[in-house]
Amino acid sequence: MECKMINGDVCSSTSEEVAGGEDVFRCTQSDVSSADHLVVMVNGILGSSADWKFAAEQFVNTIPDKVLVHRSERNVAIQTLDGVDVMGERLSLEVLEVIKQKPNLHKISFVAHSVGGLVARFAIGKLYRPPKFFLEGLSVENSEESMATIGGLVPMNFITVATPHLGSRGNKQVPFLFGVSVLEKAAVLVIHWIFRRTGRHLFLTDDDEGKPPLLKRMLEDFGDCHFMSALRSFHRRVAYSNVGCDHIVGWRTSSIRRNTELPKWEDSVNEKYPHIVHEELCKAYDREHDFTNDDIIFDSEEELVTGLSRVSWEKVDVSFHNSKLRFAAHSVIQVKDNYLHTDGVDVIQHMIDHFCF
Repeated sequence: MECKMINGDVCSSTSEEVAGGEDVFRCTQSDVSSADHLVVMVNGILGSSADWKFAAEQFVNTIPDKVLVHRSERNVAIQTLDGVDVMGERLSLEVLEVIKQKPNLHKISFVAHSVGGLVARFAIGKLYRPPKFFLEGLSVENSEESMATIGGLVPMNFITVATPHLGSRGNKQVPFLFGVSVLEKAAVLVIHWIFRRTGRHLFLTDDDEGKPPLLKRMLEDFGDCHFMSALRSFHRRVAYSNVGCDHIVGWRTSSIRRNTELPKWEDSVNEKYPHIVHEELCKAYDREHDFTNDDIIFDSEEELVTGLSRVSWEKVDVSFHNSKLRFAAHSVIQVKDNYLHTDGVDVIQHMIDHFCF
């Protein structure tokens, strides 16, 4: 698998409607025929495929001969309140339809914003296919049959942007509640009135037929969903997170960290990526965490951190503290509007420059 930086000339992109998604961006016909890497972009709660319009164009304009970018449109607006599992089912079916219509595809990656990251994690659990030799009891070496696939494609990049991987329940995971215990407890009681089933999943209050909360189930291969096997199968996993000014999703939950693991950061001096203030590769580990007095973490949150840390993650910390739109950091990290602001462009460029093809 080749991982390299690509920089190319901008070309004018066209699009077509595929499998319910608004667009699959592309450039010349020759580029389309050579592109074998499907990049699926997933919006967050109350969002739409338009949220990823700029990023999709940047991907295809920069690397037109390598990728087809599909902006999912199966979960938009109030449909994003139907629950992570329902949305994940829809996304998995949408991806399969795209793959069916594009037989030249060979690889697959996901780029997801906010709750969309959880939806994508559910979807890949449904799309996961174990290596053929595992199914058939054969010994196959150095061939694609020895590889797990996602919808029949080779899994490459799984990228989340401001995603609440540890849920949103208490302990300052929803910053606009200011860590006030009374407000956080009240949110648990009323969240389902506002965000319906998705809210229950985020606050770990769902109890489907006595099963554990969905986010906990997604730490294992559960039933016919191979959640962790699917996540582990990707060549790389990346979590972009806001170090502050994100009033919707806290830094710890989006970066899959404990209090003591949050890095110290300073304003970036990198001209190419001015909003990226810290990067690290966190290797996979499968051991219990030794608590310190500074670790004030709910048991459920610790279970989620430990479970997700069984695979490696690249963690990219982003700061919009000096931006005029820092109050909207949760969305600025994702998208650029040509008429309103240019913040966040470097984050998209960082994503492209480090993409594995």
